[in-house]
Amino acid sequence: MPPMAFRGLVTKVGFMNKTATVTVTRMVAHKTTRKRIERTKKYLTHDPENQLQKDDIVIIRNCPPVSARKRFKLETVISSPETERAKMRARRAIEQAKTTSTTNVLPTDALRALLSEQL
Repeated sequence: MPPMAFRGLVTKVGFMNKTATVTVTRMVAHKTTRKRIERTKKYLTHDPENQLQKDDIVIIRNCPPVSARKRFKLETVISSPETERAKMRARRAIEQAKTTSTTNVLPTDALRALLSEQL
């Protein structure tokens, strides 16, 4: 199989261990009308660390078969809405703690660690 890399959206996670379903969308031209049509295909992807979450945008690459239907592995996570939300919550908590510093309320070490590792 020639090397292939696809960009797709994670649509299903958590039902199988170390596996995520990635939907890849591509545009093709219709044979007779030459209009552009959107075609989608789902691929089972190997995610060894179970790091993917629903609605992540990822790049997957083909690999030797991992199981009967898994032929792709996770290469990179481009964006993740859940981690973006976690970053925003941590930033808000730190900003709120700074504004209420008159009451000596400081952000916890866990929030600082989360914010520093996410940035």
